[in-house]
Amino acid sequence: MKQQTVSLSAWLTLLALATIWGGSFLAFALILREVPVLTIVVHRVLWAALFLWGLVFFMGIARPNRQQWGTLLVMGFLNNVIPFSLIIWGQTQIESGLASILNGSTAIFTFLLAALFFADERLTKQKTLGVLVAFIGVCVIIGLDALRNFNIQSLAQMAVIGACISYAFAAVWGRAKIKGLHPIMAATGMLTGACLIIIPMALFVDGMPSLMLNLTTTASIAFLAIPATALAYLLYYRALRLAGSANLSLVTLLVPPMAVFWGWLVLDEQLSPSAYVGFALIAFGMMIIDGRLFARKRH
Repeated sequence: MKQQTVSLSAWLTLLALATIWGGSFLAFALILREVPVLTIVVHRVLWAALFLWGLVFFMGIARPNRQQWGTLLVMGFLNNVIPFSLIIWGQTQIESGLASILNGSTAIFTFLLAALFFADERLTKQKTLGVLVAFIGVCVIIGLDALRNFNIQSLAQMAVIGACISYAFAAVWGRAKIKGLHPIMAATGMLTGACLIIIPMALFVDGMPSLMLNLTTTASIAFLAIPATALAYLLYYRALRLAGSANLSLVTLLVPPMAVFWGWLVLDEQLSPSAYVGFALIAFGMMIIDGRLFARKRH
């Protein structure tokens, strides 16, 4: 079967999406100076959900039925509440660039879980090799010292890996359960479900949110909620339409360099060489899984 090519328009969409999502890790770091973890998650999902609800009503998109609302509630828990909370807490202890690189391992766990649950996504020898190479990359990033001398930084790295596993379960759940919904309504319903879960949790753990925030924090929250969440979902579906699902995985490789760049530029973050070596292995593993690079060589 011929692979879907990536047009200039698709590349620009993928780069825009990677730039925005890469910037979300910087936004987390800036907001954490004033706002506790769960309250940040509330800001991200609540304002994004309200923005998308406005779009749903404006476009007259059909609403979910009762069964679909249950599915979207689970999706919001797996794809928003758990991973956002774990990544943001992880960034209280590790650099934003390192968190983004570890987040790039989401594809590894998605491939593994998809192979377990779907007959048409079984692991071939090539995919197995790619997953192993990428997993070695994750191990290189975390390092043996993190396991021998387990500390709060080690736990933070494990938290980001936990977020990746939750994203993978969300991908499997979404493929199996979300059917017949407009993409914008699916994103809106998922974020609404996340709001129903995270708002009571944040009020219980963090208390009432402060409204006296400095300009940097306020601007970072606005960026995180609208461009990095609401608009990013719209870009995601545009990229899916333009590039196809296989090419969309390229975003996984584009986000970490952008996040590392923003962390270096704004926060003066310096990552260890092992982080870059690990990312290179993850990227190489993804290329093995994708297969097109080696197919071109054979041709």
